[in-house]
Order: sequence, then structure tokens, then C-alpha cells
Amino acid sequence: MPGQLPTKADFPSSVGLSITPPPASQPPTNVLILLHGLGDTNASFTKLGQQLNLPETVCIALQAPNPLPFDLGGFHWGDDMVFDQNTGEMDVDTGFKASTRLLLDTLIKQSLIGKCGYTAREIMIFGFAQGGMVGLQAAAELDGDELGGVVSIGGFLSLSLPLASLSKKSQTPILVCKASRGSAVTDSAVSKLKDAFQYVEVKEWKKNGDGMPANREEMLPIMQFFARRLRSTRGVPAGSVELT
Repeated sequence: MPGQLPTKADFPSSVGLSITPPPASQPPTNVLILLHGLGDTNASFTKLGQQLNLPETVCIALQAPNPLPFDLGGFHWGDDMVFDQNTGEMDVDTGFKASTRLLLDTLIKQSLIGKCGYTAREIMIFGFAQGGMVGLQAAAELDGDELGGVVSIGGFLSLSLPLASLSKKSQTPILVCKASRGSAVTDSAVSKLKDAFQYVEVKEWKKNGDGMPANREEMLPIMQFFARRLRSTRGVPAGSVELT
């Protein structure tokens, strides 16, 4: 039995999110949680969920809990705000304890699993940059269960998350997409991901600096990952492989 279609009433009123139901008349078999990057809002990822139009999948675009200072208009996922004194840019990795609790305990465990009847395996996460970092940390900290998968664009595991705190490698499969030049996902970051997760796929895009997929070639491995991991009440599509 698939979970029931989530509504705003299933989540605390303090949580900013939008809900995009599956394509017409399809059951909400899967949930895809979309996490925007530093300084953005969930509006752009609401649109992304509509554009993805994934079969039997409800998309939830979650807004980061912390507003940027100085009326800049965007939001961030970090526990703190630290600016680089040389460049003036915000530090991406300032710890994600509060945001991980929001995503893992409030959104996933209490609402989607507890109220709407989903299993962890039916829930996937797609995150960009800082949003990807939160998604990876939530999956790494989920004890005993595996999520359907995590796609992280330019996001890595926070340095504030000690691997010693994890009871064992996470069984949640992850896909990390990174730029071939100037990526925040360094070799050491990939090594840490492989220490924390059993199944790690890294896709390198030939571009300078991490960014959202810009063409069909960059989007293809993401859609292939979705095809392998999304569940279907109509049977597994021909040619796809179910990872267990």
C-alpha cells in the first residue's frame, strides 16, 4: 500500500514547504524531497519538481529554516553564519544539526512515515550544494533504515559530522554530481562519502564550478538513478535494475 498524499496539515505550520502531487491520476507511491542551495528559497525547487514530473512521485520542496541577514531574501541550512574575511562569501559548511533534525525527525520520521504511512525506502532526496549536504547527513544518520536514495549536486558530508558517530555504513545509495574543475566535492570529500555510504556513484561533469544540470547529458545520470530507485505500482519499467 502506498502512503497517502501528504498535505500541509501533515507538517508543523512552522515548516516552509510546497507539495507537488504526482502526474494526473497516478498514486503517490514515492516522495522526492527537494533541498535548495545556500541563499535560495524553495520556489525554484517547487518549479523543479513540476518540471521533473516523475511518475507516481509527490515532490516536497523544503525551505531552509534560517533567513539570511540584512534582508537578503534567501535562506540557509547552517547552524551558524560565517563569512570568509578574504572573499566576503559565506562559509557553506557551518554544521547542520538543526536542519538535519528538521529533515530527518520532523519531515521524514514524524510526518511522512508516522502520519502519511510511507516507508523510508519510498522517500528520496535531491539537494543542491548546501541542501545536498543536509540530505547526505540525514541519510547517513538514519539508523537501521535506508532511504530510496540521495542525489547531491556539489554537496558533500559536513566536516562537523564525525564518522565515528555513525554506527555503520548507510545502505542508502547516493549519486554525487560534481564539476571537473573548481568543485566543492574534493577527492577527500569523496573518500569520506565512501566511508559513510555502502553505495556511492560519482558523476563528473565537464564544467567549471558546481551548478545545477544545464543540459540533457548532465541530467541523464540523475534520471537513470531515479529510474532505478523509484518504486512503481505498475511494475518495474523494462530495462531498469532494482538495487537491494
